[in-house]
Amino acid sequence: MTSPNPPEPFTADVYRARMARAADSAAEAGLAGVLVAPGPDLVHLTGYQPVSTERLTLLVLTPGQEPVLVVPALEAPDAEAAIGAPALSLRDWTDARNPYEVAAPLLDAAGRYGISDNAWAMHLLGLQQLLPGTSYASLTQVLPMLRAVKDAAELERLAAAGAAADATYEEILKVPFAGRRETEVSADLAALLIGFGHSQVDFAIVGSGPNGANPHHEAGDRVIAHGDMVVLDFGGLRYGYGSDTSRTVHVGEPTAEEQRVHDVVREAQAAGCAAVRPGAACQDVDRAARAVITEFGYGDRFIHRTGHGIGVTTHEPPYMIEGEEQPLVPGMCFSVEPGIYLPGRFGVRIEDIVTVTDDGGRRLNSTARELAIVG
Repeated sequence: MTSPNPPEPFTADVYRARMARAADSAAEAGLAGVLVAPGPDLVHLTGYQPVSTERLTLLVLTPGQEPVLVVPALEAPDAEAAIGAPALSLRDWTDARNPYEVAAPLLDAAGRYGISDNAWAMHLLGLQQLLPGTSYASLTQVLPMLRAVKDAAELERLAAAGAAADATYEEILKVPFAGRRETEVSADLAALLIGFGHSQVDFAIVGSGPNGANPHHEAGDRVIAHGDMVVLDFGGLRYGYGSDTSRTVHVGEPTAEEQRVHDVVREAQAAGCAAVRPGAACQDVDRAARAVITEFGYGDRFIHRTGHGIGVTTHEPPYMIEGEEQPLVPGMCFSVEPGIYLPGRFGVRIEDIVTVTDDGGRRLNSTARELAIVG
């Protein structure tokens, strides 16, 4: 079921340009540089994906200087094999040496640095002990746009991930729901995502009946029954980029109220997508979707933000939420996923990934948003 034509891999020049942009962005933000620990930022900037451990791995990006990756000696061969390795220099250290003494000379002793959100506290404290004059801020706080705007090759990967999620939804409609546990349907979703080319499944939420009123309900042992509304929210990584889509289905014919709530969410989701355009603020997308749900009297039952960014992770900046005034820029990708949640009864959520274009927005999911009837 996987695509026969995977996208061309990124090159060392791509990673070189990304690291240069990150260093330049740091300078524009008044930072001395960027410190990148293992995780999505390091993957995005270098193509290197080590396991995060107590051994220090740290990419140091300083404006006007060559990128340097500090790595444990036993992991140096893997780092050297990364696609982005030719665009940086390596400094390795052995277990007998203090790794912070290797990293410290690369930093300005009085500098302020942006550092990966997921950097270990022990590593940050180790640097501070040797360089007490330095200060640090999370990359999400100081460089929220670091990974937000995608180029054409990244959009190609996101579109492929979205297409695989769409194919998964089309197939899940064919499986039986009634009489099966949520975990069984969740396993079907995960298997389909893998079958359609995902390398990683991040979540496969199945919230039936009252469980659907919990937006992040983990699939459990509840047996899905005739008459249940069922929220499906699933996604993961394909070609290193994320998918995330939600649809709500009904086992058998819905009641008039269930259909009405679903129709309200569908209208709200359409309004949120229609608000996507260059120059609009992130909060405008949230406001557009929320206004519809509020108009129909369910405003207090829409209990989360309208959307989140997506890229090398399934959740990242920017966020579509009141108070976020970051303007939308062509190439941004994020979810639009309003919902209504009625505690003890049912929930409804509809979600697409949308990318900002030169004159509006384009959905990367195309499956039907009407309430599907399943057996």
